[in-house]
This record gives sequence, structure tokens and C-alpha cells, in this order.
Amino acid sequence: MSNDFQLRKATPSDAAAIQGLIVELAIFEKEPDAVKTSIEDYATGLEEKRFDAILAVDIDDHILGMAFFYTTFSTWSGKALYLEDFIVREEYRGKGIGKLLFEAYLEEAKNCGAKLAKWQVLDWNELGKSFYRKYNTEVHLGWENWLIRM
Repeated sequence: MSNDFQLRKATPSDAAAIQGLIVELAIFEKEPDAVKTSIEDYATGLEEKRFDAILAVDIDDHILGMAFFYTTFSTWSGKALYLEDFIVREEYRGKGIGKLLFEAYLEEAKNCGAKLAKWQVLDWNELGKSFYRKYNTEVHLGWENWLIRM
């Protein structure tokens, strides 16, 4: 499979495809109407370096999957890289793309000097949890996610 795709960094011209992946992920997560970001939001965010993404693309540059992340800071540990969204299009799953994307994200965390690589998994996503357990992960149970929509 490694000859059928390659990894590359996202550019602002990938904004529409990124939004499409995010919508696909929202549908998978049973929140089909939750995505409020625009294509312009993604293009601007990439231009301003607010976030980054590693894309898996085929030989025709069609996007097969993505690791979408940004730098944050842990008051207990220091610099962290937060994996906001991680998706491989359904028809390309099971081909090693997710493994290479995730490992590229971890390498990015090491290369930027992050002390932590962080992400969340929905409690019902057993396939996702099984995937992450293959790595040296820690699960911090007991924390609830709180937010205010502005």
C-alpha cells in the first residue's frame, strides 16, 4: 500500500478537502450537523499557522486521510501537540494509512519539542481505542469535557 499513497503537509488550497473530511468524521461521530467551520476558516487557519495537518494522498493527490493538530501548552508538562481530528476515509481503512498518519503526527510532536501528544476518543469508539492501545498510551479517566459555545 505504501506505493499507492504518500504523506504531505496541508496547504490552504486543501481547505475544501479538509472540511469534507471533518464533515465525514462528524457523521461517523453521530454529529452530522455539528460542523460550523467554513472552508475559509480552514484556509485562514493554515495560512496563519493556527493548526497544521498531515494528509495521506494518492498518486492523483486525492486526500485519503488526515491528522489535524495544533500546538498547545500543559501547565504541568509544557509544550503539547493536540490531535484534534484523525480520519481515514472509510474505503481506505485497514490499509496501513492510519498507522502511518498517526506515527507521522507523533514524529511531528517529537520534532517540535512537545512533551505530550494528546487527543480524545469517544467512549463508544472501540476500534479507535484498540488502535491507540498499540502505542505507549495513557488514558486519563475521570475528566469531563466542558465548553461554552460563543
